[in-house]
Amino acid sequence: MANTLHHWINGAEVHGTSNCFGDVYNPAFGEVMSRVQLATAEEVNTAIAIAKAAFPAWAATPPLRRARVMFKYKELLEKHADEIVAAIATEHGKVKADAHGELIRGLEVVEFACGAPHLLKGEFADNVGTAVDSYSLRQPLGVVAGITPFNFPAMVPMWMFPLALVAGNTFILKPSERDPSTSLILARLLKEAGLPDGVFNVVQGDKVAVDAILAHPDIQAVSFVGSTPIAQYIYATGTANGKRVQALGGAKNHMVVMPDADLDQAVDALMGAAYGSAGERCMAISVAVAVGDAVADALVDKLAPKVRALKIGSWDSAADVEMGPLVTREHKNKVIGYIDAGVAEGAELVVDGRSHVVAGGESGFFLGGSLFDDVSTDMKIYQEEIFGPVLCVVRVDSYNEAVRITNEHAYGNGTAIFTRDGDTARDFVARIQVGMVGVNVPIPVPMAFMSFGGWKASLFGDHHAYGAEGIRFYTRLKTVTARWPQSIRSGAEFVMPTMK
Repeated sequence: MANTLHHWINGAEVHGTSNCFGDVYNPAFGEVMSRVQLATAEEVNTAIAIAKAAFPAWAATPPLRRARVMFKYKELLEKHADEIVAAIATEHGKVKADAHGELIRGLEVVEFACGAPHLLKGEFADNVGTAVDSYSLRQPLGVVAGITPFNFPAMVPMWMFPLALVAGNTFILKPSERDPSTSLILARLLKEAGLPDGVFNVVQGDKVAVDAILAHPDIQAVSFVGSTPIAQYIYATGTANGKRVQALGGAKNHMVVMPDADLDQAVDALMGAAYGSAGERCMAISVAVAVGDAVADALVDKLAPKVRALKIGSWDSAADVEMGPLVTREHKNKVIGYIDAGVAEGAELVVDGRSHVVAGGESGFFLGGSLFDDVSTDMKIYQEEIFGPVLCVVRVDSYNEAVRITNEHAYGNGTAIFTRDGDTARDFVARIQVGMVGVNVPIPVPMAFMSFGGWKASLFGDHHAYGAEGIRFYTRLKTVTARWPQSIRSGAEFVMPTMK
């Protein structure tokens, strides 16, 4: 019998009552390694009730004390890094370097959250009227929830709950059922760091759990990261039920390569950005826009041998692997379907990764890297998010055309330009209709003290994730205007009013 993973509620692992389970695979070998118990709506409601009961005491805890929990938590995350990396890599398939990088980026948000006493400061204006002062407070919302994807089981939850917790909220995490172990480690370490029971809870589940969160009147806000169709559903359903929602969706990130770019630098950047984490990330570069045929020819000539030479294998392989498997067999087949469609529509498949086999992992969900040239903007592989190790090269005649096609795409998550010309780069930053922009930087993921979020079909809601935007999302602004009677200020005797 496979090991069964459960929920974390009120400071302890809790076995649910549901008879519904999900298989958790080791994608490197295609084997079921454990199963996860999926929550019923009633179990989700129980977790929410516990979080609601824990809220008043946690909200009343001074921000400095809440921050001290995060300081300790950071120490514990670093101490248990190998355990967390192994859980990510085993269930998701990431190679060790990618899994460790994911943990580091999540840790950076924890570090930022340690500044809670400063982050939560309001504003004060004295004497706005005669003997009248005005000031603002940032106060927590109550019970909030995070619904997170399979591709970053540590980092994306840590985009959410550290800031929600230091702001004084209690939290319900619904992680992906494909790689649920990491969430339980994160919860256990929070308890060890001193977080009171009930403040952070994990409910494992599928759509049943998601819908229970979206419908519950005691959930004040929902954060989500995933595909655009689900982000639209989360946003529409959550807001219809009166919740504050930030729903980050999919992407089709372009990287413009100008004729004056350092081509070797651009190629190295594309290799990491397109094929790192097997392309299963919303900030992957999946379209290289080459300005001019000479640039395109040189780019493809340099990319092709590197794509063919990618070292592919499991994270614990003796080899120094660069790319692991995809998360499930179904997703592998979906990516293969996109490659088939690209060939059928007339794109040139320069490198075909469909038949790649890893010795010892023949039953695993591995694909080799694929590279398309002569991709046009009407093709399915250009228009839709593939979420796999597939890079499309689009040829354009001019810089203005590169800007135009990027701006016309439905997604607007991230983009980049590689050029030596400062004027071109500055114009690109000003004109491009994308939320995160890199200049000679391939994956422009902001640091924890900035904020993460796209435009257009890549984000639903008004708030980006983490940074100052994260604090704003997880708090309400209250403005107080106060006037004190002159009799007190002048030293007149204070008389307690008579109680009737």
